[in-house]
Amino acid sequence: MPKLRAKESIDLCQRFAGKPLVIVNTASFCGFAPQFKGLEALYQRYKDQGLEVIGVPSDDFKQEAKTGEETAKVCYVNYGVTFTMTEPQKVKGPDAVHLFKVLAQQTDTPPKWNFYKYVVDRQGKVIANFSSLTKPDSPELVKAVEQAIASKP
Repeated sequence: MPKLRAKESIDLCQRFAGKPLVIVNTASFCGFAPQFKGLEALYQRYKDQGLEVIGVPSDDFKQEAKTGEETAKVCYVNYGVTFTMTEPQKVKGPDAVHLFKVLAQQTDTPPKWNFYKYVVDRQGKVIANFSSLTKPDSPELVKAVEQAIASKP
C-alpha cells in the first residue's frame, strides 16, 4: 500500500509479519479524529513491545480530506502521528483494499464508520474489533492489545 505523502510503498506482509497490530480506518474531518492522539499514545506505550499501528485514511464515509497532502497535515501536524499511515483507500464493499477485505472476512464485520479498530495478533489473526465509539485507551482495547503482544509469532 502506498505510504501517506511518501514515494515509498509499504509491503504489509514483509514489514509487519509477526508483529501485533492495531489497524484503524481514519478520516481527517470525522468527529472521532481526536482519537489520533489516543492511537499515538497507545503506539508510544507499546511500540517497544513490538506493537505497530496502521492508519488507513478513507473517504468511504465522506469525511476524508480531498488530498493526501491535506490528510498528512491533519495526521502529522495537528495530531503528531508517528505510526504508519497509508494514502487514502477504500475500506468497505467490493472495492475495499485487500487488507480490509481480509479483516472483514475474519470478523464478519467491515468498518461501520471511521475509526473502526481491529487488533491483530502476531500470527495475523484478528483477535478483537472495536467500534468508533471505543477510545484507544479503553480497558477492552488495551486488554486486546496486550493479548496480541503476548501471542507467539
